[in-house]
Amino acid sequence: MQPNWIGVYPAITTKFKENGDLDIDSNLRGLHAQVDAGVDGIILSGSLGEASTITESEKETLLKETLVAVGSKIPVVLNIAEGSTAEAVRQAKLAEKWGANGLMLLPPMRYKSDDRETINHFTQVAENTGLPIMIYNNPVDYKIDTTPDMFEVLLKQKNIVAVKESTRDITNVTRLINRFGTDLKILCGVDTLAMEELLMGADGWVAGLVCAFPAETVAIYRLVKSGRIAEATAIYRWFMPLLELDIHPKLVQYIKFCEAKTGLGSETVRAPRLTIIGEERARVEGIIDAALAVRPTLPDYKSIVL
Repeated sequence: MQPNWIGVYPAITTKFKENGDLDIDSNLRGLHAQVDAGVDGIILSGSLGEASTITESEKETLLKETLVAVGSKIPVVLNIAEGSTAEAVRQAKLAEKWGANGLMLLPPMRYKSDDRETINHFTQVAENTGLPIMIYNNPVDYKIDTTPDMFEVLLKQKNIVAVKESTRDITNVTRLINRFGTDLKILCGVDTLAMEELLMGADGWVAGLVCAFPAETVAIYRLVKSGRIAEATAIYRWFMPLLELDIHPKLVQYIKFCEAKTGLGSETVRAPRLTIIGEERARVEGIIDAALAVRPTLPDYKSIVL
């Protein structure tokens, strides 16, 4: 099933065994928790999924196992983040062959392409796949800004249909809506700005802390979109210290720590990442424990019809 790019799309972590192998059973347990909470799609092999450490065969295994697990309940999107355009095209073709329902596409890695080069990179991928594409725009971390003027060109490709909006500039949501209306779906890609961007008209939320707190994330989304702002605000304010773990270079370790504390995963990561220790570990654990101690009782958000 194709994504409609509306709702909560978790960028899920990749679970590993202590020996470093993929832990498919743990991945599926976490996946089922997301589906049970009511998420609207799944994104595999993103930055949070430690994409740079996953082999091509492992990516294929993850995708195919996930597709079997979710069936036709929600779409499964595969991330493409490559250093060369040719490799990005090849990976997109593989994703389509393997059965992915859509792609999240990053600009070239390890080279700061200019506007013309960035447009060409995205266009070459789009022209070589029939899958719908969400452009990941994160100039803070990747130093390349896909501007509204660039989207004016990119939207000529019928399968470029959405943006993961991670500029950290909430006003960009309004700029994009003013420029493109409903032709470009907008999904907030920064956990700490999610409610603000949803209130300004973003269509969805590519979430990180959802990996450990799926129900709270979906509840906020549905409450906001149904106009129950006070209820959403109360949960969001409780959530904020945890959401801030998503905007740190060690977001993978921090969010996996949260998953371990909530029973939805383990802390195991692949080198060069290492699990956190010492004062850093104590500080992050303090944030998690403080939140868990006053974890809110959620309203019946699943009954909300949007």
